[in-house]
Amino acid sequence: MDFDHNSVVAFAKSWGLLYIVAMALAILVYALWPGNRKRFERAKTSILDKDDRPGD
Repeated sequence: MDFDHNSVVAFAKSWGLLYIVAMALAILVYALWPGNRKRFERAKTSILDKDDRPGD
């Protein structure tokens, strides 16, 4: 089976696009999943904790 440059490019474009869309959907589902709300709220407010200051 011999692949030329054009067939490799066509394969990479089609399956690469499918891969990127699938990864974007997976990240979106993870970010919006109701069970992760507490984790993201804690991460949002943890930057304001007084225990985490440089030089302490």
